[in-house]
Amino acid sequence: MFSGASPKLLALTAAATVICTGAAVVVTSTAAQAAPAAGSVARPHLSTTVAPGGNFNLSVWELQEPVGSPGSPRTIPSSKLVGAKGYQDTYFYTDKSDGAMTFWAPEKGVTTPNSNYARSELREMNSDGSTADWALPGSHQLQATLRVDSVTNHVCVGQIHLGSGGSSTKPLVELYYYNNGNIVLGTENSPSGGQTTHNIANVPVGKQWSYTIAVTGGNTVVLTVNGKTTKYSIPSSFDAYHMYFKAGSYNQSSSNSTTNGARVGFYALTVHHG
Repeated sequence: MFSGASPKLLALTAAATVICTGAAVVVTSTAAQAAPAAGSVARPHLSTTVAPGGNFNLSVWELQEPVGSPGSPRTIPSSKLVGAKGYQDTYFYTDKSDGAMTFWAPEKGVTTPNSNYARSELREMNSDGSTADWALPGSHQLQATLRVDSVTNHVCVGQIHLGSGGSSTKPLVELYYYNNGNIVLGTENSPSGGQTTHNIANVPVGKQWSYTIAVTGGNTVVLTVNGKTTKYSIPSSFDAYHMYFKAGSYNQSSSNSTTNGARVGFYALTVHHG
C-alpha cells in the first residue's frame, strides 16, 4: 500500500519546489499555460473568442468524449484540437465568460469498456502523435489550475494511468473533487486493484484551485494542492508499467440523466518530463 503523508510539511514543500523548478524539460509551453507556483491560483489571461486549442497547447493531448457507440467513446486526435479554430462542442469548449477550457460529462453517456462512468477528458500524447507511455524513473509532472462548477457526487480531475507493461487497466492515482468541496487522492494498492483514499483539502464549488501531480525517483508520487504537499510511495508491483497523464472531467456517478453531471473548467494545464 501507499505510505501516508509525512508530518514534516515544510520539508516536503521545499522538496516539491525542487521538483517543480529543477531541470525538467517542459513539453507543453505557452504563455497562457504557464504553470502556477505551489499555492498560487493566479489566473492566466485566456481569450474567450477562440477554441481551447487557441489558449492551450493541445498538441500533446487527445480528447475522449461521452458520446459514440457503446464501449467506444468518440476520440478527437490532437491534430484536430490545436489552434484557435480547433475542435469544440457541448462537451469540450471555451467558457465565453473567462476563457476556461471546459469539460462537461453528464451522468448518462458512452463509457469505455472498463468503466461505468462517462468522461470528457484529455489523454496525454507525444508530440509525434503517438500515445504517451513513460517509464517511472525520471521526473514527470501534471500541473493545473481549475475550478469545478458542478458535480453530482464526485469527479476525477487528474490521473496517472497505467500504460504498457502488463494487463492492468487501472490508474496509479486519481485526484477526486467531491460536491462538498473535499479534494481526495486515490492511490491504487496494486495493478490488480484496491484503492486507498487520502483527504487533501477543501475548496468550495466554483472556486479556483491548483494542483501538481508528480512522479519522482521512480518510486514516489508527490501531490501539491494549493501549497499543501504530500508524498506517497509507489508499490514495487507497478515497476514493470509505463504511465501517462489524464486531465478533465471523469464523472464518478451514473444515472439516466443527461442534465446532471460534472462540469470542470481549466485555466492552466501543463505536462513536464525531465
